[in-house]
Amino acid sequence: MSKLFADAVVPQLGTHQPTHTFAAMVGWGMAVPEHVLSNSDLESILETTSEWIEGRTGILERHIVGPGECTSTLATTAGQQAIEQANIDPATIDAIVLATCTPDRPFPSTACTIQANLGLVNASAFDIVAACSGFVYGLNVATALISSGFANTILFIAADTFTNYVDRQDRKTAVLFGDGAGAVVLQKTAEPSGMITSVLGASGEDEHLMIVEAGGSRLPATPELLSQGCQYVMMNGREVFRLAVHTMSAVAIQALEQAQLSLDDIALIVPHQANLRIIDAVTKQLKLTKDRVFVNLQHYGNTSAASIPIALCDAAKQGLIRSGDYVLLVAFGGGMTWGASIIKW
Repeated sequence: MSKLFADAVVPQLGTHQPTHTFAAMVGWGMAVPEHVLSNSDLESILETTSEWIEGRTGILERHIVGPGECTSTLATTAGQQAIEQANIDPATIDAIVLATCTPDRPFPSTACTIQANLGLVNASAFDIVAACSGFVYGLNVATALISSGFANTILFIAADTFTNYVDRQDRKTAVLFGDGAGAVVLQKTAEPSGMITSVLGASGEDEHLMIVEAGGSRLPATPELLSQGCQYVMMNGREVFRLAVHTMSAVAIQALEQAQLSLDDIALIVPHQANLRIIDAVTKQLKLTKDRVFVNLQHYGNTSAASIPIALCDAAKQGLIRSGDYVLLVAFGGGMTWGASIIKW
């Protein structure tokens, strides 16, 4: 384990705090596949029970891609919803930023596919990879593009079809993941809005704790590697759990301190929806009541980078966040990567 995680606090994290130009969230949308895989369905595939899955993860069901569905199709639907909700001319979108670790193919970027699908001919397009921390990382990138003057309007999408990387016979991972996409339209404004402050970090020394070994340039997929299951995600669940709880709690506090806010100023905490036990442990560490923390993983499972924007969409629909509210986003994912952002809705 790296020295970073052995320390009592998480040091030397990158920070970002817009000072004069902000990126307001003026539209949002989400998409999940039609097919629902319930815990009961998994009982016929794995040596498990619905009660065991719910007790260990908090998950009741997850949506998984079927024929004709992939990362770009879900991202396109979520992006279209966000554009329509923002009520803007698509021709005014300057860039598409996609956070994903499950692209349609190694290249070209899946953001380019989305650009073609949506007809956003005036937009540049690129992908970023930060696994389950992808939305927090990408929000920083998109906000920085606007605050630097590069763009006035950005379509930022986080989408993953992680079930394509899951061994259905591996109970440790097969019960956890679902597929989905969430999108926001960000627009330049002088008023404090959108991302107010953010803290990011990573520890590549711990990349082995959650990894897909085969399929890249270091280990191209071969029949031998495929027979060993190296194309599937491998995870040290115990270590990931421990590090996620410690790190998410620490970066949440750091983001608050940087923004000169307290937890009392936050209308809602929206964590990455990985596992209910992780969320409950972070809630306890921060000395919060459960009603302050939004949870919807029971219906979607862990949708990787898409989990936070899907949760934001659900929370907004339920009236749990309103214009002017401060919302704390916090995530931890493969890399290992982590981040916390405070946004003004």
